[in-house]
Amino acid sequence: MIYRTIGLMSGSSLDGLDIAYIEFLENGGKWTGEIVHSECVPYSVEWIEKLKLATSLSALDYQLLHTEYGHYIGNAVNAFIKKYQLHFKVALVASHGHTTFHIPSKKMTAQLGEGGAIAAVIQLPVVTDLRALDVGFGGEGAPIVPIGEKLLLNDYSYFLNLGGIANVSVNADRYLAFDVCAANRVLNMLANEVGLDFDNEGVLARSGQLNQQLLNELNSLAYYSRPVPKSLPNSFGTDEVFPIIKKYQLSTEDALHTYTAHIVRQIKNALYQYGTTTTSTDSKILVTGGGALNTYLIEKLQEALSQIEVVVPDVQLVQYKEAMIMAFIGVLRWREEYNVLSSVTGATRNSVGGAMWMG
Repeated sequence: MIYRTIGLMSGSSLDGLDIAYIEFLENGGKWTGEIVHSECVPYSVEWIEKLKLATSLSALDYQLLHTEYGHYIGNAVNAFIKKYQLHFKVALVASHGHTTFHIPSKKMTAQLGEGGAIAAVIQLPVVTDLRALDVGFGGEGAPIVPIGEKLLLNDYSYFLNLGGIANVSVNADRYLAFDVCAANRVLNMLANEVGLDFDNEGVLARSGQLNQQLLNELNSLAYYSRPVPKSLPNSFGTDEVFPIIKKYQLSTEDALHTYTAHIVRQIKNALYQYGTTTTSTDSKILVTGGGALNTYLIEKLQEALSQIEVVVPDVQLVQYKEAMIMAFIGVLRWREEYNVLSSVTGATRNSVGGAMWMG
């Protein structure tokens, strides 16, 4: 059975809306997926500010933004379909939305992008609210990409996504995945201070010096000692980590260098706590997300993970893996099959997550 779908993802790094058109093939219970077309629609300065400030809005204004962003997504999808001549080819659209509030301890998570608005604009079936049911079952609601890693990309021992937040998956008898630390969101905030959208290839970080005192303080944050399952809200990087960095009054280069060292340290700790501690020569970690294009970060990561081969795939999979898996989660929802793993999130059971809008 072939499923032609579009997956949508907006990450905490606020670089834009990722759109991917994927063809999935299911044959005898085995899945494959191919990204046929993809692009990132950059956010305007206005939209960046709207998304940044969403959590400070009144209830009414938040709901108005929820609807407005849904129409924005719908129009972006229509433009994508027109550009790549996908009329009458797309059977389903799955939208992750843009996470604002994420408080699983109170069984609550929220993503902007109202499903009814998206479906009304594109007039196709749409799946949204992919995390909500898992959170309702007592889970962290994150990470949710492991179902796609497990069924589509099973050749790797580990997966690392370097987005606004870094998260890892451990492909073992009991599939584990969890958020590790804030990543690109903090790195980009530091680069923004010198007029850059991001530190291209980690050039500034490479030229900086390590501040050991800052590194020690960052590594001692309470989240890192919590057991899995666990997940992070976007505010962890902006409201907790970034102020710690700023109080040291470092140059941008030194701050980027030190925070890169922190990211590497936490990833290493996570993998060696929950993954292998042997020198197995066939252990590989697939690295995706915008941070996979940060040459300096990847170099330092490979140095730290001497026992594991760090694999950065082709640019399309690097940038659009999450959008692809959102589409896959939508397909599983359409088929009424489990698409969120309780072993990952800590929920009381696996679930078939997602709200269906028959546009």
